[in-house]
Amino acid sequence: MKLDETRGLGTENAMMALDRLFGCFSETATHVARMSLNASEQMVFDYVQRHPDERHYWVQKVQNTCAQAIDHHEAARLLDADLWRYFEERSGVASPFKDLAARQGLRKTSMRNLAEYLVRLWVAPKPKKTSASP
Repeated sequence: MKLDETRGLGTENAMMALDRLFGCFSETATHVARMSLNASEQMVFDYVQRHPDERHYWVQKVQNTCAQAIDHHEAARLLDADLWRYFEERSGVASPFKDLAARQGLRKTSMRNLAEYLVRLWVAPKPKKTSASP
């Protein structure tokens, strides 16, 4: 639905239509449904999803890193470096990584978006502080 198509829908229907259009900015949205990953990040994510042992390792790694970090931004920064080291290690032994490294070589690529996505996916959000009423 296009923005100009919301005219004449009535307030509630227009708000629902706009929420679908701009869902990630919604006040009611609990998470961002989609993230843009670069090709290397997508390869790591797909590989981890297809290999249960790897997935289990990374779920634990992400949760432990978040528990020890000051906040989720710091955890994502730390995980970015860990994910890149993992990508480098896998490029020596695992088929999809090995093929990519043979074709393009190993150029340092940011894994920050993937790190942030994994934090959102596998770590419960911290409860918001409630302010005391005067």
